[in-house]
Amino acid sequence: MTNIIISILLLLTFVGFIYYIVKGGNLVIGFFVMALLWSVIGLVPFDQVVQKVIAEPALNYGPTIIYIVFGSWFGRVLVDSGIAGSISAQTERVGRKAPIFATILVVLVTALIFSSAYGVGSVIAIGVILIPILLSIGVPKKVAIPAFTMAIGAPMYINVVLFNQIKAFFPSVSFSGKYLIFGLAAMGVQLLGVIIFILFNSKSIKNGEIETIDDSKQAAFQKTHPITFIIPVLPVALNMFFHWDAIPALLLATIIALLLTGQMKSYKGLVAFINKTVSQAINDISGLIIFLMALVMFAGAATMNVPHFKSMIEVILPSSPLVLAIAIGILAPLALFRGPLHVWGAGAATAAVLAATGTFQPIFLLPLLYTASIMAVSIDLTQSWNTWALTYSKLETKEYLKMGIPVMWAVSFVNELLVYGFFGH
Repeated sequence: MTNIIISILLLLTFVGFIYYIVKGGNLVIGFFVMALLWSVIGLVPFDQVVQKVIAEPALNYGPTIIYIVFGSWFGRVLVDSGIAGSISAQTERVGRKAPIFATILVVLVTALIFSSAYGVGSVIAIGVILIPILLSIGVPKKVAIPAFTMAIGAPMYINVVLFNQIKAFFPSVSFSGKYLIFGLAAMGVQLLGVIIFILFNSKSIKNGEIETIDDSKQAAFQKTHPITFIIPVLPVALNMFFHWDAIPALLLATIIALLLTGQMKSYKGLVAFINKTVSQAINDISGLIIFLMALVMFAGAATMNVPHFKSMIEVILPSSPLVLAIAIGILAPLALFRGPLHVWGAGAATAAVLAATGTFQPIFLLPLLYTASIMAVSIDLTQSWNTWALTYSKLETKEYLKMGIPVMWAVSFVNELLVYGFFGH
């Protein structure tokens, strides 16, 4: 009887947590309160709350924070060295002669940059270059902005910074081997979806009126040699072909970027550039780190409550990986607005519970929930860089969602089937 009461209370607080997040509640406070609340409801002994819910999850997540730090620094170096800006500017040359091809090229360039770069700062730095290019060649705002944000979302499947955030729930899954092959395939599916979206709207692009954005923030950037354009994908290539760990791969790519962009010409200049980019990179992820600490504490509390809710979850969950993949694909829009399928929202509870029950393998669950979450990263209004793009372009929210959600829903469904194909057997 006690177990039933505890299970019901856990479920009620889970529903309440979803409501809190959807209404815009603070995620850090929400996760921390839920960690304590589930510890109390689950009758977890005080010493285990201190050790298993608070201390161990945070300490065990420390190595992952290092990956995030190096990934954030590499992204900042790409932006501040001029590599990202130079790659972006190349697309302008073909713009007016072939606007549809140029739009597709912008999408591919965006994906290339954000295969390694991450964060709202990087998005703004690239967005103030690429968005005006799209608008200046006649791409309507309602096409340009969803295409841009969905192009950012596509390479997140292989972005080491974002991947290591979801590892909070599935620490045994590594950023290598079979996962990377899946990540590249899933990225390809999303990019194909965006390209089809562009082609579907080709008539409006050809007949589109040229628009401009009066933006005093657009900063000049140092042009770099075309050889530097391969640097954004270098960490992924080193991992995939030579099985390097992400940290040395990111570090080597960063050193090569510094060397090829002339940042090593003088010792004083190099030190100043490193200090500047490191400071900005840490600042970019400072809030994220606190958020992740609260999240892993909540995951720890969920793990301690497995005996209470495991039987209930097993009744609800389908036993077939294929059925679960199809179900998540159909329900993927529930990731929007930090809903129950968004792992950096209310879906953290879903991920923590699924991971803790052990019903399915972590290598299957991670991409399953990651795919739904990337739908939100690509088109959700609660994603900070999507909100910035809307504000910057003055595009109406309704138009943005109407254009982008159907594309991302279809992409997410296909990618959930890919998850089953790669990991469901």
